[in-house]
Amino acid sequence: MNILIVEDDRQTASFIQKGLIESGYIVDHAADGEDGLHLARQGNYDVLIVDRMLPKRDGLSLIQTLRAQGMQTPVLILSALGDVDHRVEGLRAGGDDYLVKPYAFSELLARLQALLRRTQPAQEYTTLKVRDLEMDLLKRRVTRGGTVIPLQPREFNLLEYLMRHAGQVVTRTMLLEKVWDYHFDPQTNVIDVHISRLRSKVDKDFDTPLLHTIRGAGYLLHDPQTA
Repeated sequence: MNILIVEDDRQTASFIQKGLIESGYIVDHAADGEDGLHLARQGNYDVLIVDRMLPKRDGLSLIQTLRAQGMQTPVLILSALGDVDHRVEGLRAGGDDYLVKPYAFSELLARLQALLRRTQPAQEYTTLKVRDLEMDLLKRRVTRGGTVIPLQPREFNLLEYLMRHAGQVVTRTMLLEKVWDYHFDPQTNVIDVHISRLRSKVDKDFDTPLLHTIRGAGYLLHDPQTA
């Protein structure tokens, strides 16, 4: 699942982003309403988390603009304004849920998952499959040919991103930004090490390799029979 957080408080945004990444989501962040609107228009997000009070463009204006343009992506509004009138105003502006600050991350996650269940068929977003490689996103369980493949959290997130982009070349920059949350290249071999470990787990004992290195371009996960 791809999620966009629009939140100007960087400490709050970092806290939410860290928790969601640890929960297996791919997360982008915008620090003001204008950037949030731009990313929401350009990105293919499954849900938006929008703070109500934002610089440059407030959260309700952002949501109203997206709705006026026909975008139906679910929106969870975050706000310190918790009166009934405020909540009603947020929902009428186009929000799908409204969470009052302060809140527990567990509640935010539960509300987020509830929004996703309403808009996505369960099988579509809980299971990924490439040939005989299967990933259960809810159980965080990976199997190939029926054999369970134990993965570390980072390996799981890396494989999830590759499976979501199966058949496409994924660049180092894409992996650094979406899996490691780096918006610069730290000039380390961290990706190569994790790809190597992942390949040893998903390909080593199987006849058909699925994970490939494309020299000078990036990495490709695909089923050769579909080529």
